[in-house]
Amino acid sequence: MSAHPKQRQTVGTATTFADLHRADEPLLLPNAWDCASARILAARGYRAIATTSLGVAAVAGLPDAVAATREETLRLAFALGSGPFLLSVDAEEGFSEDADEVAEFARELYAVGVAGINLEDGCGPVDRLAAKITAVKRAAPGLFVNARTDTYWRREGDAAETLARLDAYRQAGADGVFVPGLTDLRVIATLVRRLDIPLNVLYSPGGPSIAHLAEAGVRRISVGSLLYRRALGAALEAMADIGAGRTPSGAAPSYGEVAGLVPAADDGQ
Repeated sequence: MSAHPKQRQTVGTATTFADLHRADEPLLLPNAWDCASARILAARGYRAIATTSLGVAAVAGLPDAVAATREETLRLAFALGSGPFLLSVDAEEGFSEDADEVAEFARELYAVGVAGINLEDGCGPVDRLAAKITAVKRAAPGLFVNARTDTYWRREGDAAETLARLDAYRQAGADGVFVPGLTDLRVIATLVRRLDIPLNVLYSPGGPSIAHLAEAGVRRISVGSLLYRRALGAALEAMADIGAGRTPSGAAPSYGEVAGLVPAADDGQ
């Protein structure tokens, strides 16, 4: 799926998406894994939706974080990019080590209406992700690039190293930076003071509240794969209730509501 027969009008510009990263009210960004989850979240009023690489990979029966879901990610972006919401795509490390290939992937995303892309370093060399960011901004200047470092995700975390990486990504052209796994409000506040672009953190049920993150200066709060994993948990709980003769607890969309999330087929008229 390297090309599409036609390009779609871009729904939201990166400037519009950037405007949602406010100091007084951070962007609470839900992460979807398929068309239905994205559209039902948008129907509840969320102006921006992100994808989750784990959810997209799991739905496709593929491993996450090993560059296995390039086509699945692009296919989902093509289905959602022209929707009535701003879409940011989790692209792992860009599905390639080659900066030009990553830039071409980003250009394809932007062409179908995607407003943002998330690129991670996996704690690999700083210059490798920096080169990808620069190439992406050259190929799709209007795409909001959120550069993620895994210093607090894959290991213990070091504030000095994290700041150095984030600063390098900012200089390479990143519009925002992301530090998943970071929950220390003192470190978060320090990073906010040292950065002149929005800081994104990952919501953790056991971590700081949304209000406390906002007070610390965070401008974007993602939920990552949490919604997908909670959906799987709800399915297991419902089946356990049914098997035990109980009525499943919790709310669920009706059949008609879910069916209505899928656009009617184009009859060519």
